[in-house]
Amino acid sequence: MEHKDDILIAGAGIGGLTLALQLHHAGISCQVHEAAPDLIPIGAGVNLLPHSTGVLAELGLLDRLRAASIETRESAFYNRHGQLVYAEPAGRHAGHDTPQLSIHRGALQSVLLEAVRERLGVDAVQLGSTVTAATSYEDRVEVTIVRTTDRSVTRTIPVAGVVGADGIHSALRKQLHPDDGAPLYSGVTMWRGVVRAPSFLTGGSMVRAGWLASGKLVIYPLTEPDADGTQLINWVAEVERARPADREWSRVGKLEDFIDVFSDWKFEWLDVPALMASTETILEYPMVDQDPLPQWGGGRITLLGDAAHPMVPRGSNGAGQAILDTRALRAALEAQPTIERAFSAYEAERVPATATVVLTNRTNPPDAILREVYERTGDEPFENIDEVISQTEIATLVQTYREVTGMRPSA
Repeated sequence: MEHKDDILIAGAGIGGLTLALQLHHAGISCQVHEAAPDLIPIGAGVNLLPHSTGVLAELGLLDRLRAASIETRESAFYNRHGQLVYAEPAGRHAGHDTPQLSIHRGALQSVLLEAVRERLGVDAVQLGSTVTAATSYEDRVEVTIVRTTDRSVTRTIPVAGVVGADGIHSALRKQLHPDDGAPLYSGVTMWRGVVRAPSFLTGGSMVRAGWLASGKLVIYPLTEPDADGTQLINWVAEVERARPADREWSRVGKLEDFIDVFSDWKFEWLDVPALMASTETILEYPMVDQDPLPQWGGGRITLLGDAAHPMVPRGSNGAGQAILDTRALRAALEAQPTIERAFSAYEAERVPATATVVLTNRTNPPDAILREVYERTGDEPFENIDEVISQTEIATLVQTYREVTGMRPSA
C-alpha cells in the first residue's frame, strides 16, 4: 500500500480545517495553506444540520461547538404577512442523534482552527500562503505557493496529494477546469447582518419568510439568550435583482438598497425593518452557484467544498456538504491502496451526490413551500393554510429535500 502522508490542503475554511482533522484522525499527515494573512471572525451565521454535526461529533468537537452556538429547536415557514405556513421540530427534537446548531461562521472556524493547532501543531496552518498551481505526477504533486503579502516570493514543493478547498474562487478549480467560467448569478442578491436583539418565537427557531419575488427573509439566533433576553441574531434578506457585471463578490451593503421591500414586515413576534435598521454592519452578496462538474480533479489532485460544488444557499447545506466531503475523503484514503484510487473513489461517491443538491437548490429547495404559497395566494394573506397547500404536499416537499441531502432521522 502506498505511503499517503503529506497531503496539502489549499484553504483553511470550514472544509479545509475539518479535512485536516479527519486526516489526523486517520494517521495521515497534512499541511494547510491559507491565502489570508490572518483568520479573523468575519461573515455571518451558519446552520449546521444533524448530518454535519454528526461528522463533527465523530471528531470530538461537539462540546466545543455547543459552547459557541445555539441548538436549533424548530424550522418554521411564514408568509411575508407573518402568517405561519408550516413548522416542524429540528435536530434532536426531530429524532436525530445529534443537534442542529446555529453558529457564527467566524466562531465555527475558530473552533476548527484551535482543534487543528492543538492536534497537528501550531504550524499546521500556514497563513498568507496562496496555492496558485499544482501539477500531478506519477509519484508526487508539485505545488506552487506564493506569499500573499509579497507576490514576488514563490516556492515549489513536492507533496503526496493536493486537495483544493479554496472556495468558490478556487485557483485549483480554474487550473483543472479552465473553461468552467465564472460563478453563475441566480438573479437574487442577499444582504446579511448579525445583531443583538430580543428573542423571537421559541428562542431557538430558524425562520424562512416570504418569497423572492417580493422579498424573502431567513432569520435565526446564533447564541443562547443573555440575562436581558437578547441574543445574537443572524438575518438574511433575499431579493430578486439584476446584478451589474462589475459588482464585487462581497461588499458592505446599504440598508437603503433593500429596506423598502421589508418596510411593512411588522409581525406580532418580530419587527423586521427595525431589526435590520439596528444592524451596524450589513454585507451584500450575489446568490451564485456553478454547474456541476463531471469530475473534480485528476491523478493526485481533487477538490472539496465550494471549490468542488458551489451551491446557492437555500437549504443550509453549503458548509454541511463540505463537511460530508471530508468524511468521504478520509474513508476513501483509509480504504484504497493509492492516493489516485482514493481520490477517484471519493469523487465517485461525492460528485453525483453533491450535483443533485446543487440542482435541487436551484429548483426545489425546502423553501419551495413558500413559493407555492406565494403563487397560490397571489402574495396576499390567507384565511386557512390547509386551503392553500395540504400538509401532505408540504411533507412531500420537505421529505424530498431530506432525501436529496442525505439527512434522515435515526430509526
